[in-house]
Amino acid sequence: GNNVMVGKDDTLFAVIDGAVKYERKGKSKKQVSVYPVESMLG
Repeated sequence: GNNVMVGKDDTLFAVIDGAVKYERKGKSKKQVSVYPVESMLG
């Protein structure tokens, strides 16, 4: 997802500080994104 990277051992980590949002991508897939807190408030 947005602002998320995958490590060698499949660990997900955020590249910015912010709020984590779990989103659906199709019927069977999910996506994890990290958004800046300012964009979540507006």
